[in-house]
Amino acid sequence: MKICVYGAGAVGGHIAGRLAAGQAEVSLIARGEQLAAIRQHGLRVQTRDGELVSHPVATDRPGDLESQDIVIVAVKAPALPAIAEHVGSLLHQDSLALFVTNGIPWWYFHSHDGALDGTQLGRLDPEQALWNHIGPERAVGAVAYTACSVVAPGVVRAGNPRNRLIIGRPDGQPDERLDTLASLLNPSGLEATVTEKIRDAVWAKLLMNLIGGSLGVLSVSPMKDVLDKPAVAGTAKAMAAEGAAIARALGCDPGDPYEGLSKLATSSHLQSIAQDLQAGRPLEIDAMFRVPLDLAELAQVPTPNLDLVIELATQRARATGQYHDTSR
Repeated sequence: MKICVYGAGAVGGHIAGRLAAGQAEVSLIARGEQLAAIRQHGLRVQTRDGELVSHPVATDRPGDLESQDIVIVAVKAPALPAIAEHVGSLLHQDSLALFVTNGIPWWYFHSHDGALDGTQLGRLDPEQALWNHIGPERAVGAVAYTACSVVAPGVVRAGNPRNRLIIGRPDGQPDERLDTLASLLNPSGLEATVTEKIRDAVWAKLLMNLIGGSLGVLSVSPMKDVLDKPAVAGTAKAMAAEGAAIARALGCDPGDPYEGLSKLATSSHLQSIAQDLQAGRPLEIDAMFRVPLDLAELAQVPTPNLDLVIELATQRARATGQYHDTSR
């Protein structure tokens, strides 16, 4: 099985390093200092069990690679439409494109029961580049719990004692290729699980991102230093309940909304969107914040606490030039 990881940031570098350490046939699309460092010194993934060093094929030119069986796309949501054609060029007729992203994914309503089936999300795929060049029928959802960061060019640190990746097709069908991918990842220390209900997993993670991400943008602090304030903790609890109500109105089970909140309250990891804010990178405002609120409106779920906090976080991103308003 040929596997390409498209994007060598914290999450992509971590997954590629785990795969390569397990002797999988893996290649990597990277750029800039990250690419140069990986070519010169290898890809280094620091885990609590030691450092994994590998030397995957790395390039910034997707055309240099053969067609892949699975392309793992680990690029932030705002950049996805611009790379859709390049990702598509790596796929053959029976390939899968696995998207490891935060927030609502662009394929969300593909193979979705009911009147919303096939609905396209204009904020996430405004020119339908992803829909046309990749196709939702080849898309696979993925939710990562890794708390990774790039600490130096070519060096990724995985902070969690337990690292998880939940993967699944939007139509919920079993797929031997996903089982094979999980079997390659699990021995490496990245616990991969295949689910028939990937949207449930999306919402379970999104409840944490709605709170930790928005408050992280406003505070630029780890959540343990934010949620210990009673006034903030109370608002966060209300936000969790509102997020869960959106998920349930759309037919999903996000689990206990307060379980994730309790984990956030002890987390010393700076949320990835807050890291992006500090680094001056574009922020995932649409996928993580605004599209969920669009879905709340669609499902007629009131979200006064989410509305307030997300609007403040969005305004901060506008003020720094790291977010520009989009249309649905």
